[in-house]
Amino acid sequence: MIFDCDGTLVDSQHVIVACMSQAWATAGRDDPPAAGEVRRVVGLPLVDAIAQLSPDASAEQHVRLAEGYKAAFRTARAHPDFHEPLFPGAREVLDSLEAAGALLGIATGKGRMGLDLTLQHHGLEGRFVTLQTSDLAPGKPNPEMVYRAMRETGAEPENTVMIGDTSFDILMARNAGVTAIGVSWGYHDQGELEAAGAHTILDHFDELPTMLTRLGL
Repeated sequence: MIFDCDGTLVDSQHVIVACMSQAWATAGRDDPPAAGEVRRVVGLPLVDAIAQLSPDASAEQHVRLAEGYKAAFRTARAHPDFHEPLFPGAREVLDSLEAAGALLGIATGKGRMGLDLTLQHHGLEGRFVTLQTSDLAPGKPNPEMVYRAMRETGAEPENTVMIGDTSFDILMARNAGVTAIGVSWGYHDQGELEAAGAHTILDHFDELPTMLTRLGL
């Protein structure tokens, strides 16, 4: 069971949008991307996401904006009222899947340091047996993160599931030949998930165990 992080397990959109705007301000740019544009690229590796948000900038400027984003995020995380909640039902479903013997993993566009901090914030360290990040493998929708997760756990495509909220997650799963489950509470709409090839789409986290049974998993 491979989960995306932002938009699937964790509702981080407000922090991401705010930090992206701060990165633009730090770089002296007066055209910060709109919230909807930022949500569209959540899940991609950071520099790739920024390149989509600022196609007129140079590769060097994309890297500087990415560094500005990271600095803004570190500042935000250190603030006493930092808020990046798990989506309702996430912890309970992780508990039930783990109790049933499922191997849990993550594949995310975050870097490893950012993912580790998120897991620590929610007390989820050690819950996932494989952690795949954009600084270890090509970003979504390239299937390499799923391949790496399967190699690390000894899983086969027929008993591997990717759960995510964006078309990038679904395309990565389909490219890897594994079951793709979309979630409707994230950052891409249901039509996009369906067009990308989602086998099914959840409206609530607690639907996942029943859906796995229906899919014969």
